[in-house]
Amino acid sequence: MSEKDKEKLSAPDEFERELATDLDDDTADKPSGMALHTKILIGLLVGVIAGLIVNQTVGGEQINRVIKNFTEPIGTIFLNLLLMIVVPLVFSSLVVGVSGIGDVRKLGRIGLKSFGYCLIISAISVVIGLGLANTIQPGKRIDPAVAERMQQQYGGDAAKRVEDQKKADEAAKADTPLMSVVKTIVPKNLLSSISPENPNMLHLMFFALIVGIAITLLPTPVSAPFVGFMESVFAITSKIIEIIMKFAPYAVACLIFTNVARFGIDLLGALGWFVLTVLLGLGLHMFGVYSLSVWFLSKINPLEFFKRIRTVIVTAFSTSSSNATLPTALRITEKNLDVPKEINSFVLTVGATANQNGTALYEGVTVLFLAQLALPEPLSFGTQLMVVYLAILGGIGTAGVPSGSIPFIIGILAMIGVNPALIAIILGVDRILDMCRTPLNAVGDITAATFVARSEGFELLKDRKN
Repeated sequence: MSEKDKEKLSAPDEFERELATDLDDDTADKPSGMALHTKILIGLLVGVIAGLIVNQTVGGEQINRVIKNFTEPIGTIFLNLLLMIVVPLVFSSLVVGVSGIGDVRKLGRIGLKSFGYCLIISAISVVIGLGLANTIQPGKRIDPAVAERMQQQYGGDAAKRVEDQKKADEAAKADTPLMSVVKTIVPKNLLSSISPENPNMLHLMFFALIVGIAITLLPTPVSAPFVGFMESVFAITSKIIEIIMKFAPYAVACLIFTNVARFGIDLLGALGWFVLTVLLGLGLHMFGVYSLSVWFLSKINPLEFFKRIRTVIVTAFSTSSSNATLPTALRITEKNLDVPKEINSFVLTVGATANQNGTALYEGVTVLFLAQLALPEPLSFGTQLMVVYLAILGGIGTAGVPSGSIPFIIGILAMIGVNPALIAIILGVDRILDMCRTPLNAVGDITAATFVARSEGFELLKDRKN
């Protein structure tokens, strides 16, 4: 038997081992025999317990010293490492994904399906949030004295955020609505749009989309070298992410410790009804709406679906960033759900910024909660419809980073006549709720990818035993 024939016979066994490795998405990350998501969950538990102990036994100034000199720098390093790789990852994956589709008409079809799905799911999420806020009325259940104390505690930070939003609004007043949309989407200088402080992901994605479309219109011999280079960039950035994620359990413990030690149980208790409303809405959307979506539209068993993407959920929860979760989501969705790369890269990359169901739901609940605190009468039905519309837009335009929804909430509050300074009340729990709503954002992108892939005729969850 020739060596070539031997390779053919051994290939199925090798392929089977590779698929088995892919199915357990953390096998490569567990040299000690423990899965990465298990390590991260242990890190979460350690951070919560240590944070509660320190909060109850150590003075405030000592807590701040520990946070500023130890846990906060470690958590910040981890987040920065993930975020530093997002720009090359997003650009390369979107270019490769769009060019891989190969047909502009097919690209338009996939784009329309993705947009329609995301719009409907986002609207459902906001309606769920407002329905719960009107039913539970968390703003009518908080002690006014507690609300005043929290305003004093977070007044400085809130004032700064309000001032930043006012400057942005004043800069936008000179533009017509159409010109404002154009400036939001189309960059005039790509280099300024990818500044390290605040990269404009919509500008980056628009440019990558144009490049990908141009590639589909060129002969393969002309575009192949550039596409090959982009594929190499994507592979390199993915490997860097894999290396960074090995340190995730330790960084997650520090991130959780920082929040729990700083705010403690009392602060969470004061906002318990608000937190309960948000979490209930997120839970209904995650396990209700998404389960129905993947069952009827993607033809996937919801239990199997959530099992296969558990690492994405844990990563999103721990980082509070859709952008930082994107590399993990790209890898898991392709390997564990069999979504083809050309659809996976396009839908997930765009969705990381433009499809944030959890953020839209959170913005709706937060606006209604603060309006219930500030206004003697409930918001009218027409005003709440406007809140739905604005929250959907906020979910599309919110940056996929921690606390990225705060500027949008400030803008909505100002539009409905609520003092934007009241944003101080929720700042204490925003990061913790941010951790809870980010998984909804990430999973929403994955459900969109599976829906589009299934509608395009691709087979999902292929039989990995044969």
